[in-house]
Amino acid sequence: MSLSNSISAAVPHSASSGIRALARFGFAAKGIVYLLLGLLALLAATGQQGGQTADKKQAVQTLQGLPGGSVLLGLVAVGLLGYIIWRFTQAFRDTENKGSSAKGLGRRLGYAGSGLLYASLAWYAAQLAFRGSASGSSGSAQQSLVAKALSWPAGEWIVIMVGLITIGSGLYQIYRAYSGSFQKHVNSADIPAGQQNMVYRTGQLGYTARGIVMAIIGYFFVQAGRQHSAAAAGTTDEAFDLLAAMGPVVLGIVALGLMAYGLYMLVQAKYPVLNLK
Repeated sequence: MSLSNSISAAVPHSASSGIRALARFGFAAKGIVYLLLGLLALLAATGQQGGQTADKKQAVQTLQGLPGGSVLLGLVAVGLLGYIIWRFTQAFRDTENKGSSAKGLGRRLGYAGSGLLYASLAWYAAQLAFRGSASGSSGSAQQSLVAKALSWPAGEWIVIMVGLITIGSGLYQIYRAYSGSFQKHVNSADIPAGQQNMVYRTGQLGYTARGIVMAIIGYFFVQAGRQHSAAAAGTTDEAFDLLAAMGPVVLGIVALGLMAYGLYMLVQAKYPVLNLK
């Protein structure tokens, strides 16, 4: 085989292998973030010292105090970058075969949006890793964006629409957990048969808890639009505070659910279902 033929045969395989590695690394990083998020909330629910409700950035920041924290933060940043690349690969290469219909393009746009949501978190982790500090927080950045949107013509309706979409996304997470499509995803992975049911149940808990938190955040957006007040918009931290007001048991159950989601992401990192041609 000639050198040019060897290169042409190797490059596509190498590119796919690289994207697969980035995706798996991304799932692992996302899993770590959710484990930390849930753990901090669980500690707060049980009244343990050091427990606090937190958003994703605050959860990532806890890595800074661990031995080798800068290295861990750097790995999380790179991992989240891998997750972003995988989401954009799904969107632009249509790896999930969604097609070019209005519904298909909507789903593919959702993949890209999911990647973008983690861009600021990846940048935040990178800043902590290499500079030891980072500017801004999820809450202040989100409220600044909402305030800007509210200043636009029909800004209240735009913010309300974002809230309704977020609520819908949260409800979809819960629907996905119990509709059967999620179980097919678990069964199509290389997870040992004896462990598939446990992974499925763990994922169900995770998607349910994540859906609840997303729906609450969406509710905050709706209220921000209705009240024309950026201060009414809330992040995961405020969602936890609302759950805590319902009682420590409620917060504790959701916290365990988010930890379950983190564990499921780690399982996905080990047994990924990646539709790459």
